[in-house]
Amino acid sequence: MTDRTPAPQVWPSLRATDARALIRFLVEAFGFEETVVYGDGDRVDHAQLDWPAGGGIMLGSAREAAGDPFALTPGTFGAYVVTDEPDELFARARRAGAEVVREPFDTDYGSRDFAVRDPEGNLWAFGTYRGAPR
Repeated sequence: MTDRTPAPQVWPSLRATDARALIRFLVEAFGFEETVVYGDGDRVDHAQLDWPAGGGIMLGSAREAAGDPFALTPGTFGAYVVTDEPDELFARARRAGAEVVREPFDTDYGSRDFAVRDPEGNLWAFGTYRGAPR
């Protein structure tokens, strides 16, 4: 890769029946940073939330347009997000009302993980595992 070639990016995306409420929850419960939100009234056409350690997600209001390639069903998203402070983040998520799927635990491969659902039913797993080296 040269200096002129942009780094590849992966942007997980999800849809919500109440996107504005979900954005507030993700910021409050997990610490995502609201970077941009486009839309009118209750409708969110596009939102970008950045993860403080790098990366982020995109989301918007559920759409029912025929043939829309982004017509995801709310509550069908799942992600694993790396954090250096899983116990503190778990406490924060619980205080914000996240549905606990699995309390913090230590894996047999050295990670400390937990899993919760947001108000839309999307599954969020967090932990210290950064992936295997390439």
